[in-house]
Amino acid sequence: MVNARITHMRRTNDLLIGRKNEQRILTEAFQADESKFVAVYGRRRVGKTYLIRKSLDSRFTFQHTGYYGGKLADELFEFCASLREYGLKEINKPKNWLEAFELLKELIRNSTEERKVIFLDELSWMDTHGSDFIIALEGFWNGWASARTDILLVVCGSVTSWMLSKIIHNKGELYNRLSHRIHLQPFTLKECEEYIRSRNIVMNHHQILECYMIMGGIPYYWSFLEKGFSLPQNIDRIFFAKDAPLEHEFDSLYAALFKKPKPYVKIISALAKTKAGMTREELLKATHMADSGNFSIRLEELESCGFLWKYRQYGMKERSAVYQLIDNFTLFYYKFLEQKPTDEHYWSNQINMPQVNAWCGLAFERVCLEHVPQMKQALGISGVLSEACSWACKADPANDIYGSQIDLMIVRKDQVINLCEMKFSGKKYTVTAKVDEELGRKVSDFISVTGARYAIHTTLVTPYGVADGSYAGSIQNVITADDLFC
Repeated sequence: MVNARITHMRRTNDLLIGRKNEQRILTEAFQADESKFVAVYGRRRVGKTYLIRKSLDSRFTFQHTGYYGGKLADELFEFCASLREYGLKEINKPKNWLEAFELLKELIRNSTEERKVIFLDELSWMDTHGSDFIIALEGFWNGWASARTDILLVVCGSVTSWMLSKIIHNKGELYNRLSHRIHLQPFTLKECEEYIRSRNIVMNHHQILECYMIMGGIPYYWSFLEKGFSLPQNIDRIFFAKDAPLEHEFDSLYAALFKKPKPYVKIISALAKTKAGMTREELLKATHMADSGNFSIRLEELESCGFLWKYRQYGMKERSAVYQLIDNFTLFYYKFLEQKPTDEHYWSNQINMPQVNAWCGLAFERVCLEHVPQMKQALGISGVLSEACSWACKADPANDIYGSQIDLMIVRKDQVINLCEMKFSGKKYTVTAKVDEELGRKVSDFISVTGARYAIHTTLVTPYGVADGSYAGSIQNVITADDLFC
């Protein structure tokens, strides 16, 4: 076991990219004239601890990080070690968490700091089987800290499922006790651009887009990029070289997020095999898992962690919602890393190969789905109430229905639907007669089946825009890669 306080951090400077609203929440909580309780959660490696440390300038009266894989005795020992580090010298070894939090109270009482900031990181690791940790935490906050005016309690955890059930949606004594909750999201394309510029790495928008298709907006992954290397060289170093730094990331990722990861990986694995996604019923059949509340909870947790995107099918009820695997790294893993190639220069040697080109199309679609707000801004409809959804129908020749799949529709309150078609290309995209016909069929099928009276605007999302041609005029709107960086 490795003490979680000794964490590998690849930081080249002290800049905090983005996170403006999150910084504001933490700063205001620090400056408040009453005690505040803030919970920060989100996908592993997304930068939760870094955000807290930088926003609060590490002004901690007490900080402690849970001990990964430890038993109750291990956790209590480490907690006492942290208490000593922060100045509490006379410590009688606690028998349980109730006694441990009494020691924390003593440390706080002894503090002369005007604002006592208590930061408990990797909270779920402290909650070992059969411990009284949650009871002790509830007693500490409800029965003591909240009655004072000088405490800021910040808790954080990578096991998002635990954070959601035990802290965010707590039904017991912590119910409705949080002052703020921060669901930290991955970086956007624009934030990734700011990040690499802060590290003096030179990449154009297309290269950043390709990198995002592999790593998503996870700062920790981007921290392994090194200047002076091309993007393919960096990807080879990070994923395919011998002892590559992220060689075992997939197993570590899900094991750290979920205490029993196998059911979650089973769901992820099923979704990795389909482009269009699956309904809950389809997932039950594909995974052979029991139809229970636990299955629904797992889907919700995967969605909260940012691995799945759940969206309604146009004109259908909630039970017909579709789940799509949207995590870029996980998609990349199943396509290229599950059976890791022996070639240490694999990615450099795969440029323009059919397998990579096919993956690019799917990965680009997922990036677009992660940047719908930016797409709306490019369309000039940021202020228009709208909903992102999908739609599909089966072929019905008798009624002139060809059968269509529309991955993204932006249904607007102003009686317009943007039917979005995502096409990855290394140059300006040419709308051929075949593509024009396919788009026409999708519009025809949609109107025939749904009877929708909205205006349908075919919207092409492609990195470099559309080349002039006979059929380019049939496209109502074009969104480029540059637009996704807004």
